[in-house]
Amino acid sequence: MIQEENDRLARLCAIRDAGINPYPSKGTRSHMIKEFVDGFDGICARKDVVTLLGRLKLVRKHGGLTFAQLFDESGFVQIALRKNELGDDRYEFFHKTMDVGDFVEVTGTSFTTQKGEKSLEVKTFVLLTKSTLPLPEKWHGISDIETRFRKRYLDLIMNDEVRSRLKTRTKIITAIRQLLDSRGFLEVETPTLQPVYGGGFARPFITHHNALDADFYLRISDEMYLKRLLVGGFEKVYEITKVFRNEGIDHDHNPEFTMLEAQIAYENYEYGMAIFEEIFEQAAINAIGTTKVKSDDVLIELQRPWKRLRLIEAVEQIGGVPTSTWNDLDTAKKTMLKLSKGIKEDIERIQTIGELMALAFENLVEEKLIQPTIIYDYPVEVSPLAKRCVDDARFVERFEAFALGSEIGNNYSELNDPVDLEKRFVVEKQREKAGFAEAHQTDDDYLEAIKHGMPPACGIGIGIDRMVMLLTGSNNIKEVILFPTLRPDRGVV
Repeated sequence: MIQEENDRLARLCAIRDAGINPYPSKGTRSHMIKEFVDGFDGICARKDVVTLLGRLKLVRKHGGLTFAQLFDESGFVQIALRKNELGDDRYEFFHKTMDVGDFVEVTGTSFTTQKGEKSLEVKTFVLLTKSTLPLPEKWHGISDIETRFRKRYLDLIMNDEVRSRLKTRTKIITAIRQLLDSRGFLEVETPTLQPVYGGGFARPFITHHNALDADFYLRISDEMYLKRLLVGGFEKVYEITKVFRNEGIDHDHNPEFTMLEAQIAYENYEYGMAIFEEIFEQAAINAIGTTKVKSDDVLIELQRPWKRLRLIEAVEQIGGVPTSTWNDLDTAKKTMLKLSKGIKEDIERIQTIGELMALAFENLVEEKLIQPTIIYDYPVEVSPLAKRCVDDARFVERFEAFALGSEIGNNYSELNDPVDLEKRFVVEKQREKAGFAEAHQTDDDYLEAIKHGMPPACGIGIGIDRMVMLLTGSNNIKEVILFPTLRPDRGVV
């Protein structure tokens, strides 16, 4: 690598010695490469002169003829340079100074090779950027995974699949915005730095504001601020934003991730279920052209309607725990200790049936939910911000959606009763004192806000990264984030 860099630096000096600027401030193109390839027949017929910009790849010299691959954001095309067309000096200058990885501007005319490949015959070329480090020769295999994520710019250059997947991510987000905007939603922005973190069970990242001499938290959710907007008179609001949770990293968790949060006045979680399914269905159609997605050997169908089960039904039907188990805490603990392995400590510390039921779902059911499934009516003990079910006060009007064994969204009818909320904040504080580090914080300002009156409302939350994983058939969240969180580089890759 050191010798290659020195050789390229020597070529850079030769370019400068020849009076050529190796880093001009702009390039000029007539076509994107995809436009050139798609319109090739018409360009040939008109004998148009075409100017393309891009990075050089795969340069192959055959005496007085050189073929190279040029690519830009839109695609790849073959270019050809002929000594008898460029002249000896310019032809040799190209080979003595240009390297794979350099950016160039090429102007020429279209032609088709004997093998039928659409190509551009170069009449003139201009160096736009001289690269001083080479591109990887090979960029495949599990041994390169860490380097791929750490040096994503090289991954994007060398891996068409990665580039396509991350473009699909943008299409998915665009489709979500289009659907919500068409329904009269207002996109808003809420604080990233919050004096009280809330809207979920998670440990926050803490930072100190010097001027205010106060600790703030990177938001774990923007939910509490969106609901303040309902108090203020807005009726349909949403935000697609980064949230931060100081938690472990694995195949479907990244400490910095993207969330869609929305709040809809005068609706409940039944509306939320319907629009949740529609968001996924429409995003799939718009971004990948189908509601059928393949992940390994599993074909996922995102078309509405999805399967729906109450949580207590799912624990019985899929987890094998009879509904009668939850009539008594001691009985429930004994049953769980028989059915679950490796979570004895968690079971023993739990003090409520609702928490234990939620634990049963997480350990016995969740990973078995492969096809898109909505699980609804969660225990009140694990849902401090959701409204109680009218027919059974043990549960709240909350639903989560799952696919391929992972959660893809958390949603509920919002609790707008300030008396009930205040009681739940007290319970959460007790849980925190008992050692539950992720207990929901007491937000007195939010409590005061809803005392002024918040309309009945439905909230929806979708993890964008997991949504992209699902729609692109990816098994690792790092594959769908441009720059995932990694351990700091200690000089060894």
